[in-house]
Amino acid sequence: MTWTVAPEPPDSPAAVALWRAYYTEVSDRYHLLHDGRRTDAAGLARGIAAHAWHELRRPGGELLMARYAGEPAGTAGVLMLDAVTAELKRVFVREPLRGRGGGAVLVRAAEASARALGAARMVLDTRHDLVEARALYTRLGYAEGPPHNDDVHAERWFGRDLR
Repeated sequence: MTWTVAPEPPDSPAAVALWRAYYTEVSDRYHLLHDGRRTDAAGLARGIAAHAWHELRRPGGELLMARYAGEPAGTAGVLMLDAVTAELKRVFVREPLRGRGGGAVLVRAAEASARALGAARMVLDTRHDLVEARALYTRLGYAEGPPHNDDVHAERWFGRDLR
């Protein structure tokens, strides 16, 4: 079985389903850690609707979808912050397919997309509890650095030169 990655409209049914899975997982993980509970249905609906990610379209960004054996398996987004800096967004691989290299495939494809959009640097943010994500980014050459945004849920910031 192999991974393929291609641009995907952020509002396609497959992208929307993966966005829901991603948001549910990170929201539940946050609330279980901080509040001892999963995210309530109304909170999930609000969060999912608030971040439709329509800006992940060219020329200012791009959503990439990974497929494994032809089935939608994960996403990564690229959002241009300025003429030379791209932000990595929404890196996600469905749980049953983790550990098969999809995260690295998605990040490398996002870097290629960012370069094609003119980026010389990629930045991202994550949380302390997303240890798997932090390990992936470090393994792929991202270094922790100063904040590049004021996202209330961001706790760690990383960057990598794309040249």
